[in-house]
Amino acid sequence: MRRSPAFLIGLLWGSLLVAALAAAAGHAPASDAGKTVLVMGNSISAAYGLQTGKGERGWVELLQERLGPRHRVVNASISGDTTVGGLARLPKTLATHEPDIVVIELGGNDGLRGYPVASIRANLLAMTRAVLAAGAKPVLAGMQMTPNLGPRYTRSFRRMYPDVAAETGAALVPFILEGVALDENLMQRDGIHPNAKAQPLLLENVWPVLEPLLEGD
Repeated sequence: MRRSPAFLIGLLWGSLLVAALAAAAGHAPASDAGKTVLVMGNSISAAYGLQTGKGERGWVELLQERLGPRHRVVNASISGDTTVGGLARLPKTLATHEPDIVVIELGGNDGLRGYPVASIRANLLAMTRAVLAAGAKPVLAGMQMTPNLGPRYTRSFRRMYPDVAAETGAALVPFILEGVALDENLMQRDGIHPNAKAQPLLLENVWPVLEPLLEGD
């Protein structure tokens, strides 16, 4: 069947429009794409002591709920882990999940065991640099130590996280247990781990630092 010139022109314009829309979709801003958030932590992020079978959820799970299906949260936290352990397993974890953002919530167990602050700092620095080298954005979740370790140690430990953040440009959560650690109603019986009621507060401590990274390119 012979087509009219008007029909052929319309077909051409339609083809060009489809091609243009496809090209636009292929060049959508990176901020429109979902991101992968990797959490490298210890028992604080591994939801230690919570009764998950009864619906108690840790702050990392609450983060995934808040973000919805657009973003993916990978919880690679292990109860009892130290910065030594985190540094050892970080390369494989980065390669496996290819995250856009990495929350490093480690150092607390090192401090409780009295490890030298200089060594903990070196491990956090190495982890942060590895995250940057992988093309991801690091977030340091700060921790503080109890006074019984002595004022010199606790001061050095507290300053360690801001120092690493300043040196590397990492985002910083000053103290992930802010508003929780000194409230016995929000802590488990051991006085170390936050309970289920505290988990939304942990998320709120992290969220103001994490949200801008999720919205950025």
